[in-house]
Amino acid sequence: MLKGPIAVIVSLALTLLASYGSPARAATAPPARHAVLIGVPGLQWSDVSQAATPNLWRLARGGATGLLSVRAVGRLTCPGDGWATVSAGARSAAGPYCRRPITVSRSGTGAVVNDIATIRRANAGFGTIGLFGDAVRRAGGCTTAVGPGAALAAGDSGGRVDTYAPDIAALPAGDWARCAATVVDAGAVAGSDRASAARRADAAVGTVLARLPADADVLVAGISDHDRTPHLRLVLATGPGTAGRYLGSDSTRRADMVILPDLTATLMAWLGVPTPAALIGTPLLPDASRPAALDSAVRDLRSQDVAAQTHRDLLPRFFAAFVVVQVLLYGSAAIALRLRWAGRRRTRILAATRLTALVAAAIPVSTYLVNLVPWWRGAHPLPSLVAGIMAVDALVVAAAVCGPWRRWVLGPGTVIAGVTAAVLGADLVTGSHLQLNSLMGYSPLVGGRYYGMGNIAFAVLATSTLLAAAGVAQWLEPRRGRRAAVAAVLAMTFTAAILDSWTAWGSDFGGLIAFVPGLATTALLVSGRRVSFIRLQLLRAAGMALVLGVAYLDYLRPPAQQTHMGRFFGQLVQGNALPWLERKFTAMVHTFGNPTLLPIVVAAFLFLLLVLHRPGRAGAGGLQLAYDRAPMLRAGLSGAFVTALVGGAVNDSGIAVPALALAVAVPLALAATVTALQSREDTASPARPAPGLTLRPAEG
Repeated sequence: MLKGPIAVIVSLALTLLASYGSPARAATAPPARHAVLIGVPGLQWSDVSQAATPNLWRLARGGATGLLSVRAVGRLTCPGDGWATVSAGARSAAGPYCRRPITVSRSGTGAVVNDIATIRRANAGFGTIGLFGDAVRRAGGCTTAVGPGAALAAGDSGGRVDTYAPDIAALPAGDWARCAATVVDAGAVAGSDRASAARRADAAVGTVLARLPADADVLVAGISDHDRTPHLRLVLATGPGTAGRYLGSDSTRRADMVILPDLTATLMAWLGVPTPAALIGTPLLPDASRPAALDSAVRDLRSQDVAAQTHRDLLPRFFAAFVVVQVLLYGSAAIALRLRWAGRRRTRILAATRLTALVAAAIPVSTYLVNLVPWWRGAHPLPSLVAGIMAVDALVVAAAVCGPWRRWVLGPGTVIAGVTAAVLGADLVTGSHLQLNSLMGYSPLVGGRYYGMGNIAFAVLATSTLLAAAGVAQWLEPRRGRRAAVAAVLAMTFTAAILDSWTAWGSDFGGLIAFVPGLATTALLVSGRRVSFIRLQLLRAAGMALVLGVAYLDYLRPPAQQTHMGRFFGQLVQGNALPWLERKFTAMVHTFGNPTLLPIVVAAFLFLLLVLHRPGRAGAGGLQLAYDRAPMLRAGLSGAFVTALVGGAVNDSGIAVPALALAVAVPLALAATVTALQSREDTASPARPAPGLTLRPAEG
């Protein structure tokens, strides 16, 4: 019967729908008479100081300051990409104009961007070039652009701007107030002499500020990368209520970080222009107070770019080391389980194997917890990060092996899984601060996510929750009965599913599709029922229906308040979802050639199948022994594997989901297997076992 799982899904749906919503938006100021964007490609907070850039410093002191993630379509965002993204209000690309300069042809007092049709074609499936300019024209306004890139940003779908000058000096004084919407290219900050380039850009900003009407609201933004390294760029804004504030947005749900399409949304909000449905950004929100001293605020913003750079530099090496550790763990464990030594030597080998497995299983949660300490503010952030992860891992493992639960087959693993799930759940509720720049979270330089549940973190959360629930069920079942065990599983997995899916917290589209069949599988097995292929397909379909229902409700809200769920449903309704789905599917397929993650999947699967699960010489049926001593382990692993397989199929991260799920599940299964083997040998031998490994065979 499916009555139990169906009740869980219905209850989950009702909870999600009843509590559906997103964080409240701050009230916006009345429309400005003039809205101005000054773009400075490449500009970042490390280029700004009171002495070197006095105009920017003065503007920052009287306005709001923040970080700008300029990620557009590619790994690096060239100036053309940045201007095109402002034009479209969504991530866009300049196509061939990343490699050659944008050019314009004069048309009266205005201009037309040359080859605009080519740029529009380069964005098929991405943003709609000219969205900003078209919206201003429909509202009865006009646009002014200074510089070819600014003309692309301010132009309509035909590439036309009403007033144009090639540089700041060429625009007559009377034309600065002619149009309400003005975009200015103040020059790039790039090259070996960044200090000189920053001073020139600062002087250009000062000239613009001196010529603007007094009622103008101003945005200054480092709208793109301009070298070989992505960075978090500078953004600042003037206007009512901006002084002494950080600058965030609903797009990132962060108090001090925004994305490029937010600039377009802000200009439209300032001008009182109706928001087009295709606009992805949201208006900037100067909400959070910053330190009274601007120096302190700027140091804080600079340090966050340091964190992002450290994450980018360490990530490949971290995952390479992670793969090596996993493969070495499985290889050494296979050898240790084959040994026929007796006495203290074997006891020590098994103890070391279990400890190593627990250390490996605690690595993911350590990469999140280390962000509780501001390692990025130190003189040596990279060594501080590595040392912090190792220290946190040691603390988590110590908690797992030092408590009374160490005497149970699933005890230490349940502690690690429970801590991991609790940390990620608490992080979602409190704003996803631990996932940002975590080695198993997400980076603002990549721009895949800025809040909520990332795909790797989802794999860690789902696997940890299911295994922790299995451990709790194993402890409860002999004490409170099977109903209590099932109730505990449902309560824990139900909570995790809500945290992962609710748009105000995890906002994870594919996660719920994968989580529902996994949690139902674990609940069915804990209740003593059989899991069939048909049941799994029905549960997977139910998860999909639930996700689409949540996406539909999101779609009913105003476009500016929708999350990616609502926008996807809108694409389905309009028949425009196929390019998006193709990109997601292509990205998912390409991950299966990932040279870093594929070895984890292969090694973990072969170890599980040939060593732990297979009776005989290789593993002595150790996993089956663990199942006999702690039957709920099978339920937790089965649910985790179902979720991992479905999650890998429905997420663009593809193989990353099963890879991280196995990286958590298999070491915990190994630890339980070793503990069960040690328990059997302790029971059969009169010799006194090593401290911390004595088990009571009747307990799981």
